[in-house]
Amino acid sequence: MFRHKGKGRTYLHNLKLASILSGVAGIVNIIGVLTVNTLTTNVTGHFAFFSEQLFLKNYEVAFTFLYYIFFFLFGAFISGLIMEWVSKRKSHTSYVIPISIEITIMIMIGISSSVLTNSDVLSPVFISSSLLFAMGLQNALVTRISQSVVRTTHLTGLFTDLGIELSQLFFYKEKPQQIILNKSIYLKLIIIISFFFGGFIGGFCYNYFGLEALLLPAGLLLTVLWYDHLLFRYYNLKRKLRRPILK
Repeated sequence: MFRHKGKGRTYLHNLKLASILSGVAGIVNIIGVLTVNTLTTNVTGHFAFFSEQLFLKNYEVAFTFLYYIFFFLFGAFISGLIMEWVSKRKSHTSYVIPISIEITIMIMIGISSSVLTNSDVLSPVFISSSLLFAMGLQNALVTRISQSVVRTTHLTGLFTDLGIELSQLFFYKEKPQQIILNKSIYLKLIIIISFFFGGFIGGFCYNYFGLEALLLPAGLLLTVLWYDHLLFRYYNLKRKLRRPILK
């Protein structure tokens, strides 16, 4: 799911990646909204609020939204930087560090409400910035691994592409074109459904656990890393067993 790149990457790899990480993004987004009333998976709305507050001369509030935008950008930058650096040495594990950082952030924010009492640490700005940074990490990670085929943290561009492809169904009648188009539409629908389902599950869990509901997406990401590692070891062992024994 994570290790395969270029020609070795299949449609099924992207489908798995899209379904799981879109669900994670949906959970994080709804928890951010319910906890601090902030969207934490994209920055489109934050640009609008930034402009509005500048117009109203609420400069402190305006720069808070600029702060949010910066942290999403910074997360994407750090993710790209790490993956580029690690890929020069161990290309198959370049995704591990960004996901590990994302998991750590979710766990720290998730347990903060029960462990910490400092209001500055638990401030809405701190929580929002941390989650935006984590989603910036994830979005850059997924975009790079899938070669821009999959994006899991926001749906605006996805709905635009889906609308275009649905319109193309009326014109592309040749079977090879239809197969490619149907696969692309199905992938986008999976991302949308997974994001929605993640939001539903995240909202349900938040009612019972509050911020600790962030442990759910952290657990999902840990499971994915574990699964990917086991799969790699399985295929590596399989290749070794297939090698002819040299006398």
